[in-house]
Parts: sequence; structure tokens; C-alpha cells
Amino acid sequence: MKKKYGFVFADDMEFLPFSEYALKNGGTKVAEGAQPVVSLETDKAVIYAIYTGVGKVRAAMGTMMLIQTYQVDAILNAGLSGAISGLHRGDLVAGTGAIECDFDMSFLDYPHGHKVEGDFDHPMDPDLLAAAMKLDGMKKGLLGCGDFFLHTPDKKNEYKEKFGIVSFDMESGAIGCACQAYGVPYLSIRKVSDDADDAAKEDYRSLNNLAEMALTDVLLAVVENL
Repeated sequence: MKKKYGFVFADDMEFLPFSEYALKNGGTKVAEGAQPVVSLETDKAVIYAIYTGVGKVRAAMGTMMLIQTYQVDAILNAGLSGAISGLHRGDLVAGTGAIECDFDMSFLDYPHGHKVEGDFDHPMDPDLLAAAMKLDGMKKGLLGCGDFFLHTPDKKNEYKEKFGIVSFDMESGAIGCACQAYGVPYLSIRKVSDDADDAAKEDYRSLNNLAEMALTDVLLAVVENL
């Protein structure tokens, strides 16, 4: 039996290329509404791709839908991110783990980023990571996540020093939290759109508006490499 993979896209311009590709290659729309889902069967797998919407809450909601409703065997996420350390615009980075940098209970004596339940670094699956690292030019590192668009040098440097992250996005940690809770293997891959600085708005928008096939191609290639 073919394995089932869930593809999570937070932005409509990230989801659109996969949706168009799937529907042109025998795929179907299996859910509409606030979080539409498109399915595609390949030679190796059955894929359910969801457009969640931006941010941690919607990303976690969509991930849970894929796990509970479509009973996927693994989750793959792709999207854009800001560079924090060692990355440049256009680079692809596969996560070794993901941290919710904006989770802060330090006032109650918990280390910054640590949750009451003990969650901190949501680890990525080693087999999925190995498959991603077979792709030309793929880098790897710890991803940071938070419910805001990071664009200030002070906050960027704070997270670099405190957590050792290489990029920052708005979903990877929340997706990882949902997957970790249900024991579902997970990997997030990010394409760097900006340097998380004063020029981040224009750099992000110019790349996002391209609605590139690149992220779709990467996730399909990871599945083929498994």
C-alpha cells in the first residue's frame, strides 16, 4: 500500500502551484472552504496538500486535519522564511528541528521557548531529512517560528544568540508541535525570501508573488527520494 503524505502550505501563492500541478495530473479537490485540500496520487505515494493560511494557529489546524481526517503517514511543509544565520536569499534549508521563539513563560521561571508540557525543539524526522539532503544545494539547520513577520536586526540577533536558529518563519514550530503530539514524522523546508531586515517586506513580496513551482518540486522530489 502506498504511503500517504500531507503537504502543508501556509500561503495561497505557495499552495497554488501544487494545486494547479495536481489538477493537471489527475488530482482532485477533496475539500474546499477555509482550508482547501487537493489530492494527487503518484507512482510512490498518495499526497494530500492543504492551504492552511498564515500563522501558527491556522498551520496547526490544517496539520491536524491532515492527520485526523486523511490519516497521513508523514507531514511535509514548504514555505518562505527570513534568513537569520548562514543563509542567503534563494537558499533552501531543511529543518533539523523547529522552535516557537515567541513562546515565553520566562516570568514563571521557564526558559524562553520552553512549554509547560516540556516541548521545546520539535525534532524533524531523520529519514525525511536525509531524503531532502539528497537534493542539490539543500542546507540544513534549526528553524525558528513565531506569530509575527521578523524584520528587525535586534530581534534577529536575539534569536540567533538565544536559540541558534538559521531562519525564521510563521508556521514550522506549530506544525512540528502538532506532529510531535501525535507521533507523525515531519519535515519543514524553507526557501529564504529575505534577510529579516528593513528590506524584508519588498524582498518577501517580490519572491512570494512569483508563485513559483520550486517549493512543489522540492516536496515531490523528497517523496521520490524516500
